[in-house]
Amino acid sequence: MKRAALWAIGIGIAASLTGGQSYAGEKGCSLATLNGQYPFGGSQTLFPPAFGVTVPSTSTSAGYHIFNGDGTGTDFVTFSLNGIDQHVASPIATTYTLNSDCTGTYSVQNGPNFDIFVAVDGSQLASIETDPGVAAAGVSLRVGFRGSSQ
Repeated sequence: MKRAALWAIGIGIAASLTGGQSYAGEKGCSLATLNGQYPFGGSQTLFPPAFGVTVPSTSTSAGYHIFNGDGTGTDFVTFSLNGIDQHVASPIATTYTLNSDCTGTYSVQNGPNFDIFVAVDGSQLASIETDPGVAAAGVSLRVGFRGSSQ
């Protein structure tokens, strides 16, 4: 019992000394951290009423995000529902926010919304869909830059 209490106190002291600093450190993230092309693909489970389904369904998607480094972007995507192509019109406008601790949000125009977690150098991002009735998450790696930023 005493060891556990001492351990907890030690953790508390260590946390107070670091000032709650995030992993991103002093550099952190900004909108410019996400810049370039990030391919994605995966399978999702949909529960009513997501995307108009009336019974639990499966979907798959593949495509890529283009992030412009300014909070805007474009998605190119193919989406199928229970094995039937949904003929998504691409390109699709997107927006994102990115906090200095490299967490943020990502939204597709008239479509899904995500929480995102970005590598401090922008080389990859993890996302999880936050809309009701959808179980989807994934990781995207940057494969190219927009413009001449890098």
